[in-house]
Amino acid sequence: MPQLRNAQGPGRRLIGRTLLASALLTAAAAVPAVAQAPHAPAAPASVRSDVGAPAYQQVAHFYGAYIDAVTAEDGGRLATALRTFYLTPHLRSQLNTWEQRNHADGVLRAQNTPLAFRVTPGDSAAGHTWSTVRLTWSEGKHPTYSYLTVRSDLRTGKISGIGE
Repeated sequence: MPQLRNAQGPGRRLIGRTLLASALLTAAAAVPAVAQAPHAPAAPASVRSDVGAPAYQQVAHFYGAYIDAVTAEDGGRLATALRTFYLTPHLRSQLNTWEQRNHADGVLRAQNTPLAFRVTPGDSAAGHTWSTVRLTWSEGKHPTYSYLTVRSDLRTGKISGIGE
């Protein structure tokens, strides 16, 4: 099922995704601290996790939050935190090299940000699954698109490759 960018106003969408991403990252950062703290036995708290969700949904969550973060004023720290949470360390290293060589954002493979995106699921094999991300760069009768192939690790749910 394709994921489309929310049609609500850009300010409302930005705030909602930014709050969701911030809450997700705050919860992820708190888990190790809680795990080490001594405490009395208690019933486990229910925590929502998208790791069991289809990989293309993880990709859609990442691209939605990431595009909003890089579009927002002072969103650089959030964009970095999103990369740390959703991307494998090896991919982050590859993106850093690609970005230095191409002077562009390696996640988007561009110097600017798209107007919209859509994620479509693809095939799975050898512990990975692939999704296609369509980035929309212009509006009107003849919009401009670019396509990325995104590989996700089925075991961890992390994005492990981005290519054109």
